[in-house]
Parts: sequence; structure tokens; C-alpha cells
Amino acid sequence: MWFLLKDKYVFGMALIRVISGCIEITAALLMLYFNRVETALKINGVLAFLGPTFLFIVMGLGLLGLAGKVPISKMLIIMAGVGLIFYGLSKG
Repeated sequence: MWFLLKDKYVFGMALIRVISGCIEITAALLMLYFNRVETALKINGVLAFLGPTFLFIVMGLGLLGLAGKVPISKMLIIMAGVGLIFYGLSKG
């Protein structure tokens, strides 16, 4: 299977998303295990911090993968779009 891997950036992005998903599932199971609203809110608070962190890391890897393939003008537009996503997330 590993010999089919063509792009290390795509593999890194997918791996980080798999790790993120495992953390989410583990958090859900912990909420069920503790069966307390207060504990579930604490776990959810940790997830609220981790979600954007994983998004930032995956976006960064994607931009690194595009660095040599996309003209600089389009790269600036993509980076502006990523910046707008984070701006929108920060204004709650």
C-alpha cells in the first residue's frame, strides 16, 4: 500500500485528519464513560481548542504542497482565503 503513496503532503494531511478523528471518537467515548455534563463540557472545551489547531496544521501542509505548483498570485489568493477563514472563526 505504501508504494502507492505519490504525494507526501497528501499523506501527512490525511494522517493528521485520522489522528484528529481518533481524538474526537475518544472524547465522545470519555463523555459517555464519565456520564456527567460538567465533565463532558470540559472535554468539549479541549476539542474546541484542538479543532482549529488541526485545521491550521492541515492547511499549512496543503499550502506547502502547493508552493512550487501554483503561481505566486494564486498562492496569495489562497492564503488570503485561509486568513479569512481564521478571521471568521475568531469573531464569535
